Amino acid sequence: MCRSEGVHKVKRGLIILAAIMITSVLDAQQLPIYSQYLFNKYLINPAVAGSDGYTSLNLTTRQQWAGYQGAPQTYSLSFNGRLLKQKYLIRQNVFDKKIFKPHTEGRVGIGGTVFSDINGLVRRTGFSTSYAYHIWLQGGTQLSLGLAFTGYHYKIDQRQIQFEDPDEPWLNTDFRKGIFVPDFNFGAYLLNRKYAIGFSAQELMEGFIKAGSQAYRDLKIQRTYYLFGNYDFEPDNKTLIQPSLLIKMSEQVRPQADIGVTYSYDNKLWVGATFRTGSAIIANVGVRRDRLFFGYSFDFTLNSIQMSTYGSHEFIVAARFGDTPRKYRWLDRY
Repeated sequence: MCRSEGVHKVKRGLIILAAIMITSVLDAQQLPIYSQYLFNKYLINPAVAGSDGYTSLNLTTRQQWAGYQGAPQTYSLSFNGRLLKQKYLIRQNVFDKKIFKPHTEGRVGIGGTVFSDINGLVRRTGFSTSYAYHIWLQGGTQLSLGLAFTGYHYKIDQRQIQFEDPDEPWLNTDFRKGIFVPDFNFGAYLLNRKYAIGFSAQELMEGFIKAGSQAYRDLKIQRTYYLFGNYDFEPDNKTLIQPSLLIKMSEQVRPQADIGVTYSYDNKLWVGATFRTGSAIIANVGVRRDRLFFGYSFDFTLNSIQMSTYGSHEFIVAARFGDTPRKYRWLDRY
């Protein structure tokens, strides 16, 4: 066996070993990272659906470690809204007695997401749909509970693996077929005029059910948990200062925290900064024009990979619909 052939086999073995490791246990970034989660908490917590009374449509795109080959990319389109209480109708019962009855009780929120997440050789493309139930507590506080069903196609993208031999057997394995993984997410959300606290658990079944190629039979999805909170300081009628905290953790990776503060003026302009422990410093800015919101964030990575990238970029475009008086903070309790 010549030396070049031996080197080729070693490289091939290393690539195959790396792919097998990916399918046996995912790395720390199993799920997408969002730097502007405050403006669409629904992406990480199904209980948020319809919690503010608006119907929201949100497009998010994220390019992590721009310029670095194989870096994570995330695209998501989501909507969520609330089945609000309508006008009261006068109806007659069997005893000809007139009663007042609303169309809905205004406690149900619904939502859905389609997404595509690319992380090195791994691709996840899927959807989720959610149901939330909102309960009013004392003191103008709302408790929301949500459950989401999610399903996605998971595969290793062999097009990114380069071999000198076009007849390489690895190119003809079942890894290219991928699998379909159904799962569930749960969330709880406490919302008040001054603060918000949320907890969610994603991938509850940890990929227990998989449909498709047997090549992924040893794949285990990590269950991931999110805990977040924010508090609103309002020095005057147009100024809002909002400190926030997000803790992300899984069963195999140590917790990671986002500690940030956002300044908003007249609900039309916001700027903010966040420190992500052991990872990055994040700056974000956004503007609102009528019902449309535009946001951008830049992540400056704090480890050696920053030398090979142009940072991470995230863009959001959002639209919110619904009469202002319906928003729970300002008027009726639905």
